[in-house]
Formats: sequence, C-alpha cells, structure tokens
Amino acid sequence: MPRFSANLSLLFTELPLLERFRAARECGFQGVEIQFPYDTPAANIKAQIDLTGLELVLFNVPAGDLMNGGEGLAAVSSKHHDFIDAVNKSVEYADILRPKLINILPGCCYKTNRLDQYMETFKSNLDHAADVFFENGIKTVFEAVNTKDMPGFLIHNSEQMIQVLEDLNHSNIYLQYDIYHMQTMGENHLAFFQRYAEKVGHIQFADAPGRHQPGTGKIDFVSLFNAIDASGYQGWLGAEYRPSVPTRDSLDWFGRNYRSLARKI
Repeated sequence: MPRFSANLSLLFTELPLLERFRAARECGFQGVEIQFPYDTPAANIKAQIDLTGLELVLFNVPAGDLMNGGEGLAAVSSKHHDFIDAVNKSVEYADILRPKLINILPGCCYKTNRLDQYMETFKSNLDHAADVFFENGIKTVFEAVNTKDMPGFLIHNSEQMIQVLEDLNHSNIYLQYDIYHMQTMGENHLAFFQRYAEKVGHIQFADAPGRHQPGTGKIDFVSLFNAIDASGYQGWLGAEYRPSVPTRDSLDWFGRNYRSLARKI
C-alpha cells in the first residue's frame, strides 16, 4: 500500500515549523520530510519526531544559492569545498535525525558551453556523497527539476537521471522521481515506473499545472498511485505541493483514499 509523507516545507505552513509535525500526525501522516532543516536546531526537530512518532523520511543537502537564482553547489567545480562542507553538515543533522534518505539537488548551469563540465562535476560529487551516506546507513537520491520553473536546471528529465545512474553504477544512488516536475516536462509516468521502479528511492508529487494538491490539475492520481503500487515500488510518496487552501482543507485526496491505510502502517 502507498505510504505518504508530508513535506513540511510546503504543507502546514500556517504554523511554525516545529508545530507542523503534530499537525501532520493529527491528519494521519506517518512520515514527514523537510527540504532544508538547517535553520532549526536538529535537537528541536528530533524532539518533535520523538513526540509524534513520525518517521523523518528525507531532507536535502544544503544547496547554497540555488533557491535564490544561483547555480547551487553540486555541479560547480569551483564550489567543491563548499559542497563537501554541505555534505558534512547534512551528516551532522542525519546523526541526530536519522532520515531514510538524503537528496542532492544537481543545480543549474547557465552557460551551455559548460554543460559537460557541470555534469561531470555533479557525478563526481554525487559519487562522493553516496559513499559518505552509505557509511551512515542512509540512501542517496537525486532529482530532476523542470526547466520552466527553474531555467537552466542541469538534470531535467528521466533519461538524464537514468544515464547518471548507469555512468556511476553506485549501489547507494537512487532516483527521486518528482511527479510534478516530470509532468511539466511531458514525461510518461506509467511507462517510467513499469521500467524503472526498482531504481527509484523516493517519489514526490503535486498536481500540474499549478503545483497544488491532487485534484487541482490534470493528473489522474488515483490511477497513478495504483500503478506505482503495482510496480513494486516500496518507498514513500512525499506530498510536496503548495496548498491552494489551508493545508487541512487540501487533504481530500488523502482522507478519501489513503488516510485509514496510513494509520495502519
């Protein structure tokens, strides 16, 4: 059965971060994820995890200036030491929070004549991070992001993700498949999961267009979730959407189809 986690960076933002854990648990979620937890002491987050009994599924490696329009850290050779520091910072948090997975954002390349260089740097950095996370019992994932929302994003389709996996052939590197981003890029989700489900470490979702809750866009989530379940995928599905209404009012998709299942997990 599908297991759903609430991304607390986008859901329940009506509340301070540390109050979102309880809200997620009250709504029936068994897992949560946070994009970048580093502004909050790890001990404070751990206290909420312990209090609510939630699992922390995932967070991201620090990405530098990426979310402010920069290129990020993971693919820029001149920022190699900054990337190593970012990996070490994520390990510090992981030692306390014990996430299942850590995600690495490839970042952007704004000069097309440097695409090959950026890709090679990213693969080298990803390989290093996967070694470090393996030593700490954590799976490594990376994701593709659509180039409409983030022009210049280095990895933006499933073909590129699979190529990176094949090039590195690392036992601790998996895909984070983001349904919203791949829908925006015109991907065929059903065909992808039929072929590559075993290579996926984590899934995130939002409807498209709009990046709001299921039912606000064009994706048939009931059929898609059933297909993912049938594919043999064993991981979590992270609700990473921007609610168009207060978060609790955006959970019709969850309450109608899956909340009772989530409580039994």
